[in-house]
Amino acid sequence: MKTFIKLLVFLILTILFFNQYLFASEKIKIGLIVPLSGDNSIIGEKIVKSIRMAINKINDERIEIIPKDTKSNPIDALKVSKELYEDGVEIIIGPVFNVSTKYLDDLNDVIFISFTNKLIGNPKNVISAGVNAISQLQTIKKFNENNNLSKSIFLIPRSQFKKEIELAINKTKIKHKEVFYYDREPTKLTKQIEDLTKYKIRKNNLRNEVERLEGLSFKDKDKKIQELKKRDTLGNINFDSVVIADFDENLKSVATSLLYTDVSSKRVFYITLNQWFDESLLNENSIHPIYFPSINKNNYELFMNDFKNTYNLNGDQLSFLSYDLIGLVYFLIYENDFNISKKIFYKKKKFKGKIGIFEIEKNTITHQLNFYSIEDNKFKKIF
Repeated sequence: MKTFIKLLVFLILTILFFNQYLFASEKIKIGLIVPLSGDNSIIGEKIVKSIRMAINKINDERIEIIPKDTKSNPIDALKVSKELYEDGVEIIIGPVFNVSTKYLDDLNDVIFISFTNKLIGNPKNVISAGVNAISQLQTIKKFNENNNLSKSIFLIPRSQFKKEIELAINKTKIKHKEVFYYDREPTKLTKQIEDLTKYKIRKNNLRNEVERLEGLSFKDKDKKIQELKKRDTLGNINFDSVVIADFDENLKSVATSLLYTDVSSKRVFYITLNQWFDESLLNENSIHPIYFPSINKNNYELFMNDFKNTYNLNGDQLSFLSYDLIGLVYFLIYENDFNISKKIFYKKKKFKGKIGIFEIEKNTITHQLNFYSIEDNKFKKIF
């Protein structure tokens, strides 16, 4: 009997050890679909290098990344994704461009973590991991509430991106006065901003007031008239802030048009979207201060330095994001006892990456962002 018990214990321990060995040696395959050839190959190259950095940091030999070339094409994105699925891959990071997600709903059993920040029109099995409009407006909402701003005007260009902003306004329930759509063409833009700010009415108000005072006789009349003549307009504006949903030169054009209509950043808050610390904005002193939500600046700069030192190559926004995406996927798989299933992106979770805090729930990713101002030729952290 004792011999039987010893044999039974030995068999149980052997099975447990064998299963543990199999578990330890089993590869966790994660696909990566990015452009590795063509005009966008440098983007894919940087993403692959960044992911290599992340894998080295994680230091778990079970993780296997299998990269494939999308050629920036939706047909090729589907083709290589099918190859990965046939190789046992159930989670794929990518594609980079929103257009490349077009046919991916043909692979319902695969979860795609796309680099895009667009939420509208994605297949159901594609999760947008970019810094989307909802994440940004949630942060702007916090800033507005901290500063008692409730009369914001949203300035949105007539572009495809406007639907993303409209969705974010609706989802976040951010307090605002008006949504105003503009054309990016300079002459149309200036006229539209003039109408929005009632520039001509306020201009006439000033002229009429000067003429009225000139017909009166009172102490310090000349001084009062001279003070008025130094102004460009006369009259209040009925909003306390503008949220300019634009970037680069288009952002500067809108801000300059506001300045031209005598609505400066000293009178109302100029707020915009994530500018990824565009240093050209530091030189636009006339529109300072300007405020924006963003990823963590210190972490961003540290990553860029590490990337440069490692590869003698400048990193970019997508390589920064890709570093976090590997960590995010590994974290969720770890939390699910290394079982890959669709539910790992459905349960409510939080993951702290270099960008900031990722919030995952119901196959949606949002980001807890920081908030910055540009003033005195510096980026300043607000929160």
